Amino acid sequence: MGSTVITTAQGDVQGLEQDGIFKFRGIPYAAAPIGERRFLAPAPPESWEGVRDATTFGSMSVQESGGVTAFLGDAVDGSSEDCLFLNVYTPACDSAARPVMVWIHGGGFINGSSSTPWYDGTSLAQRGDVVVVTLNYRLGALGFLWLGDLDDRYRSSGVNGLLDQAAALVWVRDNIAAFGGDPTNVTIFGESAGAMSVSTLLSLPAARGLFHKAIAQSGAAHNTFTPAMGAAMTEQFMEKLGVSDLDGLLNASADDIAKAATKVEAKLYDDPSGLGGPTGIALAMAFQPVVDGEFLPKNPLVAVADGDAVDVPFMTGTNLDEWNLFALMSPGGLDDPKLLERLERIFGTGHPVRDAYAADRPDASPDDLWNAVLTDATFRIPAIRLIEARQAASAKTWQYLFTWATPAFGGVIKSCHALEIPFVFGVLNAAGAELFLGGPVGDELRELSGAMQDAWLSFARTGDPGWPAWNADTRTAQRFDVERELLSDPMAAERRVWDGVL
Repeated sequence: MGSTVITTAQGDVQGLEQDGIFKFRGIPYAAAPIGERRFLAPAPPESWEGVRDATTFGSMSVQESGGVTAFLGDAVDGSSEDCLFLNVYTPACDSAARPVMVWIHGGGFINGSSSTPWYDGTSLAQRGDVVVVTLNYRLGALGFLWLGDLDDRYRSSGVNGLLDQAAALVWVRDNIAAFGGDPTNVTIFGESAGAMSVSTLLSLPAARGLFHKAIAQSGAAHNTFTPAMGAAMTEQFMEKLGVSDLDGLLNASADDIAKAATKVEAKLYDDPSGLGGPTGIALAMAFQPVVDGEFLPKNPLVAVADGDAVDVPFMTGTNLDEWNLFALMSPGGLDDPKLLERLERIFGTGHPVRDAYAADRPDASPDDLWNAVLTDATFRIPAIRLIEARQAASAKTWQYLFTWATPAFGGVIKSCHALEIPFVFGVLNAAGAELFLGGPVGDELRELSGAMQDAWLSFARTGDPGWPAWNADTRTAQRFDVERELLSDPMAAERRVWDGVL
């Protein structure tokens, strides 16, 4: 095991070499947003003397233990407000100017971390001769609590997590050449809330010009709040925290903030109607980017249709059975009358939605059909709407559909949310992956992983993943499974039932 020392704009860092890849962990990319800086936009990183140890991960953002980080076998215990760290994986710290891939983790904007083993950039760096960067950003109330109505000094508070991501991209622009990367060829990619972040960064002024390609996995541009929605969540959060003003928020402990955020999330999960919107169904995310009119000037879907990021090649896609993962946490037990009652609340009386979903699923139970509807409402249709918005602006976009179904958990989760991640990162043997994949990994799955990695790497290098770009006539999507094929307007009948609804 070797190590190396690299000079950044803030000082020297010492990493380590493993498996032919140089790894630098826990590098601060912005000043810790603590004390008087809580709820403010990120500040430039502070310099240091001597050589900083960059062999261990930095702290994750404030969050309650468990959740997605525990499920994915996170490598860091505990969380902190001092969390703005990133990690670099590179084949060599030379002048080769490799493509750079910057990963933004998911976790519903309330949990997650770049130290998760599933996000290890070693395989991508090895396979594609690229530099991979993974980063932490502020989550929950610290990253997305809307305080602009209480004090204009905190107008950035509803998008602080996104501004953290933009600050990390500034660090990449200023420093990545020393790690063998090309600051003029940066691809951002992320999954779930990370993909929602990627989609929103397309229209975030602070991120403009800092990335050149973007990939959104199972997340699009629908997940934002208006200031009024953000204020409603803030009121609930302050009630759960037991404070009544800004001083109370500034003086509360990080632990109490994490606990209060979890309580608000749980309440929203029980009753998502407070979010509003045309469907009345949504992921229970109490903390989402707020379209404040300044830091995030307008709804990102509208901004993209108006031409924001028109010059940024974009790839997006979803998994066939996204909602099945979340369905594990719900009781199920629907019958046809209850299913029809739920569908009528969304689509109105007499709408052919049930028949459209049942046509390709003759043996599906009412629960199966409801999960398919929720998959589309939350993930697939928002992705398609973002693609259509980019098409309106003549921006080049590629679509994929991941359909491999895992036998794990009795086969009920199928091709669920997050299942594609270990394939993209080539970490099929990482902690927790065997459980999620349903057993030992064979040649077919390794080949699927290789095909996905090659597509992502090709896109990062050239802006083309290797199949035709999307257009309104063919609605092309690349299917990723043990057998790959090019699809034209997959599940078209189901897509059409959402016209005028979402």
